[in-house]
Amino acid sequence: MKEDFLHYVWKFQKFDVCGFLTTNNEKFHIRNNGSHNLNSGPDFFNSQIELDGQLWAGNVEIHIKSSDWYAHGHETDPAYDNVILHVVWEHDAEVFRNDGSKIPTFVIKEHVPKSTLEHYKKLFSKDKKWINCETDFESVDDFIIENWLERVFFERLQKKESQLLKELEDSQNHWESLLFRMLCKNFGLKVNGDSFFSIAKSLDFSVVKKCSQERQDLEAILMGQAGLLEGENEDWYFKTLKSQYEYLKHKFNLQNENVITPKFFRLRPPNFPTLRLAQFAMLYFERDNLFSKVIAVQDVKDFYELFNIYGSDYWDTHYNFGISSLERKKRITKSFVDLLIINTIIPLKFCYAVQQGRDISEELLNLASKISSEENTIVKKFNSLRHTSKNAYQSQALLQLKDEYCDNNKCLQCAVGNLIIGSEKEKRKN
Repeated sequence: MKEDFLHYVWKFQKFDVCGFLTTNNEKFHIRNNGSHNLNSGPDFFNSQIELDGQLWAGNVEIHIKSSDWYAHGHETDPAYDNVILHVVWEHDAEVFRNDGSKIPTFVIKEHVPKSTLEHYKKLFSKDKKWINCETDFESVDDFIIENWLERVFFERLQKKESQLLKELEDSQNHWESLLFRMLCKNFGLKVNGDSFFSIAKSLDFSVVKKCSQERQDLEAILMGQAGLLEGENEDWYFKTLKSQYEYLKHKFNLQNENVITPKFFRLRPPNFPTLRLAQFAMLYFERDNLFSKVIAVQDVKDFYELFNIYGSDYWDTHYNFGISSLERKKRITKSFVDLLIINTIIPLKFCYAVQQGRDISEELLNLASKISSEENTIVKKFNSLRHTSKNAYQSQALLQLKDEYCDNNKCLQCAVGNLIIGSEKEKRKN
């Protein structure tokens, strides 16, 4: 038994609601169970109970045992002086406020339906599971799943928003610079994301703006900061970029000591850091004022056009310096743009809209719903339990669900777990 189960039972009134008596045989009636407090202090604020005909307003504290009141030091904490009811699973001690007055105690154990307790124990059984509700997940009503995933999708965006705001502050509140950093990071994908992010952070955006007037200058700076122009190479383009980088490094007093060297190991040639940085350089050469364009565009087809970019002519026949390949334009693929939209564009648009006091929830849901679901081990596993993820907003929501709820056993804060603990009749499909 854990306190979060008692919080759930009290919050959603999952107990018999008649014949309430305190441990001192005082009759009481719940007028308002209060607001759940997830921070420090009493568990429920602004509750109302009628005790022997008198209305009381205040807070409710919940414990497994009455003696936990003293174990947690509440008897000397002024924050608990306004507790009007102590809800416990087992009563093993009388509790008093700081002024010596006794607090009414309600033993909730006697009022929780047996079925609710059984469902709770089943959900949190110690049998090895991928997620606690995997045996019941398929039977939950589609409407519940879809609405919960929508909410969790925006929880994920809120989490990313806080990270973006920290990075925005580090960028001197320059949104265009923030976009540059986040796009660069995601051009590196999972393997080189941290490396590309360190490359972007090693450059002041004013330098990027100046160099973006000449595509080769920007390409030289990105390659040079990444450490890809070090050593010797007889390739003519390598020598050209290295010469340009040495000049620009001196001109702008560039440093790259903190840059993480990008990796080639186990990457397919289209994802080689040389090619991705060349494409990234071309993007900023071809697209002026990219941030304003990103904010204005709403349709996925327009994003495909915005990011319809390929490397310079040299990269038509190369993936790396001095190693020839079959000639073809190395365009940014639609699947790659999808990843940029999911991981960079949507979070950035959400963050910017929040800072502007605008609600663009429908726009972002519409955009994400038009992108195919991501394919990864977590999404595949959820889909094996039931076909859940049909688009990118749902796959993003499933990642948030697994990371924040399933892996942390927060089933009682999850709409799915909440429903499963309820009656069988409630959770079964119509």
